[in-house]
Amino acid sequence: MKSFFHFLLIAPLFFACGKGVTQQQDELYSRHLQRKVALTVINTPVPDDRTTIHLLLLNDGQDIERLRVKAITDSLVKAKAIQPLVIVAIHAADRMQEYGVAGKPDYQKRGSKADHYDAFINNELYPYIKKKAGVRKFKSVAFAGMSLGALSALDIGYTHNDKIQKLGLFSGSFWWRDKDTKDSTYNNDKNRIMIARLKASRKKPNQQYWFYVGAKEENSDRDGDGIIDAIDDTKDVIAALKERGIPDADIVYKETPQGQHDWPYWSVAFPEFMVWAFGR
Repeated sequence: MKSFFHFLLIAPLFFACGKGVTQQQDELYSRHLQRKVALTVINTPVPDDRTTIHLLLLNDGQDIERLRVKAITDSLVKAKAIQPLVIVAIHAADRMQEYGVAGKPDYQKRGSKADHYDAFINNELYPYIKKKAGVRKFKSVAFAGMSLGALSALDIGYTHNDKIQKLGLFSGSFWWRDKDTKDSTYNNDKNRIMIARLKASRKKPNQQYWFYVGAKEENSDRDGDGIIDAIDDTKDVIAALKERGIPDADIVYKETPQGQHDWPYWSVAFPEFMVWAFGR
């Protein structure tokens, strides 16, 4: 009985009073990460039928103001462009260790805690959000991130495609590799960790993907084809997904000629992703 009343007390906390978009701060202790994880929670007005609520998980929640998430969400709600939604933005701590590909650090030993972060999302955060939102199941779940946060979102989302149906991947760090490119044995297919994992996978998840990349994100061009690595790496991820049987209709690719690797450019692209993922 005590746990039932405790649920009644905490469930409304994700849904502040009022008809507009609200933003709140929350916190969850993770035994997997051995730290308190700060959360920024944004929700649209609560519908009578809570089975119609969608969920967006967002990496790098400490930068949510730079992405202008609340303002964008408020604008889309006023335009009646998106369905009921809860956004949970997860604040990073040591992102160079917690983000990456689970169980496979890069050649500089970064990403060593990616498996712990995966366990936190799957075993701790997701059940916690459902409980606080007062739902048994969200209508859909999306996971989005920028840069290294996009790599993390793809790895976790692809692994847990039974829970996560849509992925928003902005300027993903898909170059993440287990060998330095200066190594004479470096191979693009084998040593880019996420791409190698996708190529080795037998999964054909029922999942949709939204990619963004800017043509001015960097100058690096490993293969000398005149196309920056950020674009090549993103297109190679898409090719690997298609090899798994993901149809063209479930993959969106957005490339902007002047786009740079920075929050203002991701913020401009964010509304289009939101309508794609949660549009009416």
